[in-house]
Amino acid sequence: MTRVVELVEHAPAVSVALPDAVGRVLAAGNVVDAAPDPYAPGRWSLRAGSKVGAVAITAAGVDEALTVRVTPKVPIARLFFLLGYSLDPKGGWRDGEVEAAEHRDLLPALAHAVERQVDRALRQGLLQGYRATEEASLVLRGRIREAEQIRRRFGATLPVEVAYDEFTTDIAENRILRAAVERLLRLPGVPRDVRRRILHQRARLAEVTVLVRGQAAPPWQPTRLNARYHHALRLARTVLENASVEHAPGGLRVDGFLFDMNKLFEDFVTVALRETCRGSGHSARLQDPHHLDVAAAVRMRPDFVLYGPEGIPCAVVDAKYKAEKRGGYPDDDLYQMLAYCTALGLREGHLVYAKGNAAHAAHTVRHAGIVIHQHALDLDQEPTGLLADIGEVAAPLMSTPRV
Repeated sequence: MTRVVELVEHAPAVSVALPDAVGRVLAAGNVVDAAPDPYAPGRWSLRAGSKVGAVAITAAGVDEALTVRVTPKVPIARLFFLLGYSLDPKGGWRDGEVEAAEHRDLLPALAHAVERQVDRALRQGLLQGYRATEEASLVLRGRIREAEQIRRRFGATLPVEVAYDEFTTDIAENRILRAAVERLLRLPGVPRDVRRRILHQRARLAEVTVLVRGQAAPPWQPTRLNARYHHALRLARTVLENASVEHAPGGLRVDGFLFDMNKLFEDFVTVALRETCRGSGHSARLQDPHHLDVAAAVRMRPDFVLYGPEGIPCAVVDAKYKAEKRGGYPDDDLYQMLAYCTALGLREGHLVYAKGNAAHAAHTVRHAGIVIHQHALDLDQEPTGLLADIGEVAAPLMSTPRV
């Protein structure tokens, strides 16, 4: 039996009856903001932050499992547009192929999207490629690893330590797809019909090596040869990178998928700005490392820095997934942007928020003359409107004056 606790991203806290061990796991795992309810013993106050998805907690010897499900405020279809654009701004699959509107919750929609993309990637059969292999063999193939032969075999002629390139389906691309499929099958809340189709994809990948839990996914490079895998691989990496760590503290097992809306918003804004500025003679760098002080002891990493044709910074942007409050935007963000502008020698800086009460605000810093702009993007609109708003933010970036 599974008990489901439904939460909404950044909604007010709710009081839930929980065993203390489960409450401590939720708090320590940074799943939601969890604390004992001071007014009701045996109950915990749970409040969802910016992480959305689902987490299941089971205890050894206990029949009832707990699933905490966090629903995003952004509609699922819009969330998938942000995700799809961030992963591949030129890709076409994000505009309708996912059919995310069929599912109300994030995890079912994600599982459906991954299954469809894996199915499209494998329709022509599994991709094959060369994989470097080193092994001890009774048959000579490739080249002999002389140093290993001497160290391990002490002069014996067989077996032979060899190295060769094997043409196989057991390559990085297929291993990533297999790992994502296996991960989805262990997550709570995947609909039965979607799970059945995912099992079919796992059967097609049966000859591919399964990654050990905790093992990093192998690297891959987009090429012409693996072009039909690109969409599936990018979505599969999203599953693997955002899956919560499986562990069993004190007999408790935690398994789930948590997607950080902060990172999704930051990725979308910076990629969309980069694409908008492309072809203007400027170049953009995301998460560009700089130093605040002359001694290079204080590091800073703005989300987006635009460079002019001469290679000098001409604009800086930071994305903040925060709604404007009644008192205005957070002051700390202004101080941070002021430091960026000062260190980069810019007279203007830009902060981009997710939906506020005002579309734009500007503050001129006293005695410095630096102007900090604050923009608000309404995420609950059609993609064309959202990208048009990004274009309005990008327009002044290419003419930002320097100090």
